Amino acid sequence: TLGTQTDYRDGEAQTDPYSPEYVVPSGSVPELLTLATLTWGRGLPAGLAEVEMIERAREKRAWEATLPAMDNASQIVKRRKMMDDMERKEWAFREQEIEKLQEVRLEVLKKLLQRREKNQNELDAKRLDDHWQNHQQAKEEKIKKIQHDCALMLRKLIAKRKNVMGKLERRDIIKEYSDFASQTYAPLSRIGYFPDNHSERYMVKNFYLNTFAGLCELEASLPDSVTQVKIKAPKPKYTTTKTGFIKRSARLEVELAQVHQALLEKKNKVKEPKKPLRFLEKVEKPVPRPPTPSLEKPSIEEEETELAVICLQKLLRGRAIQNMMFEGKEKRLELIQELRTTHALQEDGQLLLKAEEQMTLALQQQHDLQMHKLSSVENHLARAEGRVLANILDFLSKELVRLQEERKIHAFVMLAERQRRMREAEESGRRQVEERRRREEEEIFRQAREGDCTIDSYLEDIILSSMENTAEEQAREEIQRMAVEINDVAYEMESRRTRLQSEEIVAELVYDFLIPEADKMSIREKVRQSQRKHIYAAHQILHRGIE
Repeated sequence: TLGTQTDYRDGEAQTDPYSPEYVVPSGSVPELLTLATLTWGRGLPAGLAEVEMIERAREKRAWEATLPAMDNASQIVKRRKMMDDMERKEWAFREQEIEKLQEVRLEVLKKLLQRREKNQNELDAKRLDDHWQNHQQAKEEKIKKIQHDCALMLRKLIAKRKNVMGKLERRDIIKEYSDFASQTYAPLSRIGYFPDNHSERYMVKNFYLNTFAGLCELEASLPDSVTQVKIKAPKPKYTTTKTGFIKRSARLEVELAQVHQALLEKKNKVKEPKKPLRFLEKVEKPVPRPPTPSLEKPSIEEEETELAVICLQKLLRGRAIQNMMFEGKEKRLELIQELRTTHALQEDGQLLLKAEEQMTLALQQQHDLQMHKLSSVENHLARAEGRVLANILDFLSKELVRLQEERKIHAFVMLAERQRRMREAEESGRRQVEERRRREEEEIFRQAREGDCTIDSYLEDIILSSMENTAEEQAREEIQRMAVEINDVAYEMESRRTRLQSEEIVAELVYDFLIPEADKMSIREKVRQSQRKHIYAAHQILHRGIE
């Protein structure tokens, strides 16, 4: 009686469609009540299979209406024959449905196998690409190392080639101090000298540079020619040569002057007055420009003072560099004298030094050879270990894939077995219902024929049978609901279980399913073998008696 308007669709409520209560008038059986077993999500909305089921139910009701009445024996025989034909048709239809389901399962299995093969091929290709990338990276690193070693050896060979005979050369101190890239100015860190340490000792400390009084005294000692710069006026340039011709530069200057004069005239050209306007127009005044900043021209004395200060700075910097060089020379005076005395050694001392050098080189070569042998042995061991580890990891990965495939196959087998049992249970339930219905009809017919049953007993039998049917339907619904709940719990456990739990489940299935099944098969084979002897003896006795 009331209506509401909302902003949401019925599908967004996430509830099953509403099914109102109904009342069936007495004496009428509406066809819609035959579809009461179909619910939302389980048959509704109806598809092709549900439509076919409804059509078969209509045909069956029409067939039941055409069944002959049970008045005499001939009608009963005809009725039984029609029921047998209908049962054959139903069994043929069920066999077709089973075949269709099997074909669908085969198609699903084929698709799964194809998908698994495709994934395996992609995994193999990716693995090969990674392996190739690793080899390429190792190859590039090895090439870089070889190039680096080659450049290092070339530098060593070039350094050795400069002094092939191994002669001692006298140190040229002047050349070292004149070359700013020599060891004197830029010593190498590998020799053990770090120029950044104690850098404050190279700073020039002078009274004339560090104090204001020293600077004033130094400035007073300088001549006037340094502090007072004299600028001579430039002489005018001659535009004509000795022969009276005008120079090319003079002609260019004249042309540039003419162009400049033309530009100035164009710029300063007075504009023509505008014609008087017929109508008044508003003329906006431009925004006044800010005043242009101007700089005061420095005086000649300040410029001369600035130039004098710059010249003084140059002189001070040059003097500081000279003092630095002189201090370095004084500090290394003993080293210079020692180097000068080394060239005056006797021949015996030189021979001893040469022998020690040869011995040191021999020991160094022997040490390098041992290190090379150790590195080669380590490389071989690392290669062997890598090969063994690669084989082990490959085997483990294959075993893992095999176990996963076995679990999938076992899961498919369990699912197929469960569906087979459910189908067998449904078929057995249908068969029992049909047999019970047939027995009930026969019993009703027999009791009606005999006339021994009363109306009370007849009604009591009907009530008991209806109660049994209702209880059986409720039990079947409860079993189906429990099976769905068990399936949900099993799927949730399947999603949460770990690898160790999966292995335990597989082991339990193997010990509880496969091994007992194998034992049963072996026991059946033994029983069959033992019975075969008795059957063979009975056949012989029968054949002898017949002969």
